[in-house]
Amino acid sequence: MSKRPFDPKTDRIVTVTLDPNTIISVDPDEVHEWRVAIYDLIDSNRFYPARVTAKGPYALHLSIVHNHIVLDVRDPETFNPIAAHYLSLTPFRSLIRDYFRIRESYYEAIRSASTHQIEAVDMGRRGLHNQAAQLLIERLDNKLVMDLETARRLFTLICAVQPYASRVPEDESQLPTVLFVCSMNSVRSPIAAALARKNFPGQLVARSAGVRSGKVDHFVHKVMDEVGVDMSVHTPHTMDELMASHFDVIVTLAQEAREAVEARGLQAPVIEHWPTPDPSETEGTRETTLEAYRRLRTELDARLHDRLGAMLERVAAR
Repeated sequence: MSKRPFDPKTDRIVTVTLDPNTIISVDPDEVHEWRVAIYDLIDSNRFYPARVTAKGPYALHLSIVHNHIVLDVRDPETFNPIAAHYLSLTPFRSLIRDYFRIRESYYEAIRSASTHQIEAVDMGRRGLHNQAAQLLIERLDNKLVMDLETARRLFTLICAVQPYASRVPEDESQLPTVLFVCSMNSVRSPIAAALARKNFPGQLVARSAGVRSGKVDHFVHKVMDEVGVDMSVHTPHTMDELMASHFDVIVTLAQEAREAVEARGLQAPVIEHWPTPDPSETEGTRETTLEAYRRLRTELDARLHDRLGAMLERVAAR
């Protein structure tokens, strides 16, 4: 997908907020580091969400849900959602570690090293930033568009907030838990869970499981990438691997999943059955199969918009 030129009036972030429930610190030095990183990002950036009709400028709200940074793009005046993307921290772990290691080396060099040594450390720091920024651009390709300098500054902000984030264990989290179950956790339930996280960013913990063990489905990667959702980190899991037996909402997507939930005694205040066809059983050309996956994606997205908000309200009212 070709990227349009940046419009300096609209293609920019003017507000950055941090989720107080998942990014927590009372240390003034840490909070100061967040503020400096936010100021630098707002001061100069080129940024817009791909595949949306909403015009900027934009507000960016950051939260951390387990191993993901949620990049929630919103209208800066109304705070209405525009686009939200879950960015896995796993590919950035070594770069984040190196960021702090080189940062400390740079501060130490400033205190005692020669000008030549300072320049050498600074060159290494810049090289790391460029590598991380390029990876950030690649991971958000066709989702969030930014130039290299904006990606550098966003990586700095991610480094500033993620070590101090509150990683609340799932059984202690105040967020409602939603479980989607299908036959093999390869297609229907992972798509439903991913769309739930996309449509309700930072508002729930979505899990998925299968009755039997399945395999990674690359058609899922393809059709979800079309709507800006990265499924490359998904690994199919069975119901036997679930750590909990109680959820706030359970949605079954296949008859055998419905029966397995009942047989295993999984409990939830709200349980619904959404019978959904399995597109992997489609016969025909590759494009015919892809269209079946797209129909599933569209159907689940519509069902989530129609039902999940009300289901979460029922849970909250209890």
